[in-house]
Amino acid sequence: MVSRRDFLQMAMATTALYGASGFGKWGKLSAQQAMSQEKLLEFDTFGNVSLIHVTDIHAQLKPIYFREPEINIGVGNNKGKVPHITGADFRKFYGIEQNSWSSYALSCEDFTSLAREYGRVGGLDRIATVVKAMRADRPDALLLDGGDTWHGSYTCYHTQGQDMVNAMNALKPDAMTFHWEFTLGSERVNEIIEDLPFAALGQNIFDAEWDEPAENFAPYEFFERGGVKIAVIGQAFPYMPIANPRWMFPELSFGIRDKRMQEMVEEVRAEGAELVVCLSHNGFDVDKQMASRVNGIDVILSGHTHDALPEPYIVNNTLIVASGSNGKFVSRVDLDVKSGQVMGFRHKLIPIFSDVITPDEEMSSLIDAERAPYLAQMSEVIGETGDSQTLYRRGNFNGTWDDLICDALLSERDAEIALSPGVRWGPSILPGQKITREDIWNVTSMTYPEAYRTEMTGEFLHVVLEDVADNLFNPDPYYQQGGDMVRVGGLGYHIDITKPQGERITNMTILKTGESIDPSKSYVVAGWASVNEGTEGPPIWDVLERHIRQLGVISLPENKSVQIRGV
Repeated sequence: MVSRRDFLQMAMATTALYGASGFGKWGKLSAQQAMSQEKLLEFDTFGNVSLIHVTDIHAQLKPIYFREPEINIGVGNNKGKVPHITGADFRKFYGIEQNSWSSYALSCEDFTSLAREYGRVGGLDRIATVVKAMRADRPDALLLDGGDTWHGSYTCYHTQGQDMVNAMNALKPDAMTFHWEFTLGSERVNEIIEDLPFAALGQNIFDAEWDEPAENFAPYEFFERGGVKIAVIGQAFPYMPIANPRWMFPELSFGIRDKRMQEMVEEVRAEGAELVVCLSHNGFDVDKQMASRVNGIDVILSGHTHDALPEPYIVNNTLIVASGSNGKFVSRVDLDVKSGQVMGFRHKLIPIFSDVITPDEEMSSLIDAERAPYLAQMSEVIGETGDSQTLYRRGNFNGTWDDLICDALLSERDAEIALSPGVRWGPSILPGQKITREDIWNVTSMTYPEAYRTEMTGEFLHVVLEDVADNLFNPDPYYQQGGDMVRVGGLGYHIDITKPQGERITNMTILKTGESIDPSKSYVVAGWASVNEGTEGPPIWDVLERHIRQLGVISLPENKSVQIRGV
């Protein structure tokens, strides 16, 4: 008798061979085919349950450019495994034709030239078109939002998330979990949740004082779809008090809480759940490890690390689906569920090519109305990129947006060294493109934006870099607490990712003089996004705007300040 695990593994093999994922097949043919909405939405409807997944939109209502990472290093058991392969290696792994739609969507290869050919991606009005098409095909499909939704833009900041709340309410998801949303402050989050027309989920969101489940967040929600009783369990970002300011949500605690997750799975199974879905903001490697430790989860819809994978990843009996970020993709998963067992699946990661997909008129009107009060300010041109300069962020180390922010901190805050957070959100800018105020806010918008200026000893700087490096390169995913390496300006160093904490960072130097960092000497350091309450300084978007205005045209030298070993 074939076990469920064997069946799923065979299904995965079929996916790879025959394109049942909906991606492998068109990925190979796309270079020869005319791109069309019909082709993008083509799907072999299967089984009796459909899941639609969006995540990490980061308040991007309009189409954007978005470059995938060039460097995404895996360590420990994840070394050399997806999603930790990039560029040409990623393309070859999945059999994707060079210079094709799918190469543009999923790889950083030839990004600028392909962006000019295939255009912008995303836009919530295009996502609405895709979701409505799926619902027309499968009216009872579940739409699930993985979080990082009410954060990351000019309008989202100025409306305290209300623009995204209104837009997502119109899209009508069935459930949502959370991360950056909490940086609006727990009072504002609670205010929004009170009126949400869908489930706010987080089995790992607890009252910090009483160590009991938080009242405003249900651990799970039941749905009846296709004759199947489905339980959706929420998993909010587990490291909120570490990665983000604890003082913004002091009454809450988080954590992975494997034991409780197992209890929730067993509880919903006991209540008749035939399909168990985890709506997660753990990050992909953490989800893989959780799937290896918690039994009974059928599907994990993964968020946080912004990975986009054209096929589900299987750990034990669990399908893990990664749907990218910034509104660039929508995932659809069809499942054949019988007697509490997943008998098979079909999957498609749909790239939202904005120039091909017709905008939904209702959503377009709503978006324009939300943006109208701020449009003049957002649209003001501050500068432009040089003829060969692409601005991007996304990778384990500095991107060019990060280099520009660090340069601004060094110049405008009169500092020797600049530190900028290793956040993964933020669209890209092509060569020769005007840089608007909205573009600046798309890479800086957060509720703790103060650009501080302080002194740090060389010893303390080393500790900072080592701590962040261990957060990123600890072999145990449960100690990887979100984000990438802190971005640096004015400072160079070597990193060996194979070394233990305290030994990864060496050869720290001041780039301007070439002198080695003295552990006992103090240096003037500028940075932003400190998690400490009461941090003082101008908001980072003002600092960056002044710098760009002064330069006019942005043309950055190649950054070779970080030397990486052990890859």
